[in-house]
Amino acid sequence: MNKEFTHLDENGKVKMVDVSTKDITRRKAVAAGEIIMEVSTLSMIKEGNIKKGSVIETARIAGIMAAKKTSDLIPMCHPLLLSSIKIDFDLNYDDKIKIEAEVKNSGQTGVEIEALSAVNTAALTIYDMCKAVDRSMIINDVKLLYKSGGKSGVYERKQK
Repeated sequence: MNKEFTHLDENGKVKMVDVSTKDITRRKAVAAGEIIMEVSTLSMIKEGNIKKGSVIETARIAGIMAAKKTSDLIPMCHPLLLSSIKIDFDLNYDDKIKIEAEVKNSGQTGVEIEALSAVNTAALTIYDMCKAVDRSMIINDVKLLYKSGGKSGVYERKQK
């Protein structure tokens, strides 16, 4: 695996990686994270009692939008045509919501940052919608779980 800094030229200046000679391959990335909150806050979300509206569906839309707009936020990310973005929420806990994002495309560069952006933005949206009742929320444990495609092949996080 190539361990050099590909975003620097021979003079140490920042550059966007040239992917024009890379093969177009199917690419997929899955990222996950969680937002920890007061038990009462999660109850309000589940019961639909947050005054700003549907927290989960708003966070899902925000995560999808974030994946699509990642290159506008992260300077060296390439603008990508994404084929699929899925955001799932696991509310089967007393004090947290687990978030998972899956992003796919066929292209010359991977979609890991798009998946990570989706998770982070979904969590930030939950925070934003619920901060009036709980400012103690913690966005935690955001990580890449899986990626496939490209020359580096498959990466799968080992479970601890």
